[in-house]
Amino acid sequence: MSTEISPGYYLTIHDYPISERPRERLQYYGAGALSNAELLAILLRVGTPGENVIALSTRLLKEFGGLEGLTKAGFGDLAKIKGIGIAKTAQLKAALELGRRLLLTSPDARPQITSPADAANLLMLEMGSLEQENLRTILLDTKNRVLASPTVYIGNVNASIIRVSEIFREAVRTNATALIVAHNHPSGDPTPSPEDVQVTRSIVEAGLLLGIEVLDHLIIGHQCFISLKERGLGFDYS
Repeated sequence: MSTEISPGYYLTIHDYPISERPRERLQYYGAGALSNAELLAILLRVGTPGENVIALSTRLLKEFGGLEGLTKAGFGDLAKIKGIGIAKTAQLKAALELGRRLLLTSPDARPQITSPADAANLLMLEMGSLEQENLRTILLDTKNRVLASPTVYIGNVNASIIRVSEIFREAVRTNATALIVAHNHPSGDPTPSPEDVQVTRSIVEAGLLLGIEVLDHLIIGHQCFISLKERGLGFDYS
């Protein structure tokens, strides 16, 4: 839904149909049905003049590279963002810290990856709208529960710049037993290129040597994705 209708006017949350408002969606469908931007919108409560709270939340996620970036961002860096300030920054930092502590105390609360769609759903909202290529990994434990999802590269993801050691650095540090690689195509078309297949093959082979299984490589477009594992591309090892 576009937040702009005509010059000088924009949609507030109250202009949205009730069924599309974040709080009501959470009430009726549960928190798992909401995007990261919608969950942030509930925390932030209000936007700014000319920008509703969902647009503000989306801008924040893009500016800091998703939830991981928000977690790492300094208090002052967040507080100086237009529409955020000290009070909202405190709310965000408190919520993110509670989530971090929950993961530390209750491993069963971590998302579990059982299919390519599970992995794509974790990343697609954020990565599908990025203007630059990003390469991320989803690090998994022995039960395929998510340990972390670090960003490894920003910019052109190609064989000439990728160092396989960078792909596995965090996996080794966190004792991950498996990982999933994902990168986006800013064009919106997730069709894999020959170079994507070549990169995948190199990563899979390195994983075999390190004892860290590479479960998949996802290419994310606009609200769509392709699993190279499902297509047998780059996973043709014996």
